[in-house]
Amino acid sequence: MSSALTGLLRHPIVQAPMAGGVSVPRLAAAVSEAGGLGFLAGGYKTADGMYREIKQMRGLTSRPFGVNLFMPQPEQSGAGAGSTTAAGAAPFDAGAVEVYAHQLAGEAAWYRTELGDPDSGRDDGYDAKLAVLLDDPVAAVSFHFGVPSPEVLASLRRAGTFTLVTATTVEEALAVERAGADAVIVQGIEAGGHQGTHRDVPDNDGSGIGLLSLIALVREAVGLPLVAAGGIMRGSQIAAALAAGASAVQLGTAFVPTPESGAAAAHKEALTDPLFVGTRLTRAFTGRPARGLVNRFLREHGRYAPAAYPEVHHLTAPLRKAAAAAGDAQGMALWAGQGHRMARDMPAGELVEVLAAEAGAVWAASAADAEGGAGR
Repeated sequence: MSSALTGLLRHPIVQAPMAGGVSVPRLAAAVSEAGGLGFLAGGYKTADGMYREIKQMRGLTSRPFGVNLFMPQPEQSGAGAGSTTAAGAAPFDAGAVEVYAHQLAGEAAWYRTELGDPDSGRDDGYDAKLAVLLDDPVAAVSFHFGVPSPEVLASLRRAGTFTLVTATTVEEALAVERAGADAVIVQGIEAGGHQGTHRDVPDNDGSGIGLLSLIALVREAVGLPLVAAGGIMRGSQIAAALAAGASAVQLGTAFVPTPESGAAAAHKEALTDPLFVGTRLTRAFTGRPARGLVNRFLREHGRYAPAAYPEVHHLTAPLRKAAAAAGDAQGMALWAGQGHRMARDMPAGELVEVLAAEAGAVWAASAADAEGGAGR
């Protein structure tokens, strides 16, 4: 583990910043208190809402914690604020969004709600949130959906903040290194929720690299510390990721069923419900590839959803909120990694300790095997 990461972690465990109400302060604080690194999700919040959560977090723990930001999405012209990769992003088709809205009219009628306005903004309040984090720094800030400018990363470093950026390919990891981030979050295809690809193109739904292979590939290409993410649910997987070259691991789905999680009860229960037989990458809920449990909404609408983020996210937000309020898992975005069946319902702090103990047992067994082999 790098010296900078060592100062933030007692255990090499990072709690993924799950937007949409899952990564609430009580969850992140519990993880940090247990020696991991808890993360708040800045995505889908106003800058003021994010700041209120930071203040609440500081009232719950004195341990280090982080905040995640979504990179602004480029306009149709391809110009994107603060992103070194925005110029390569595919423009969305406004007509396709309108067609999708017509298709979802029946869902709106069923849930007795209106569809959202797809033109509700593309930058997620990025500049205002950065201003908050520079004025009142936190221990770590991570970025999803692209790479911040070198100037932004340098400003955060001067403020004493450790910076991490998600990458799903070697090329993306190299871009993160060039920009000057402190670490790369290496996200395998197994991960639940949104793939943190820097460039979204219509044909990338089924492509992707498994986590262990991606760690090895990136480890040979970049010199930054790696945080491994994607389907990790057990300490044995943590040990494998660290052995492959990661400095720490990031887990999301594993923390969804904890009592501190802000996930809806229907979401927590669905992770281990035999009714949900697996996961799939889909654009159905947000217009960007994201892995979730296969439910009715995903099956009926996934094939028709356009590559249009965050327009589709804004469009479907009232539907997802209404489904959650009704406890209807068939209409919700049930984000989950491929290891969701191994979810454990236990307090978040206890889960951190259990995971660390499981990983430690693997290391101890490996050391004993190595010592026994040397003695033969």
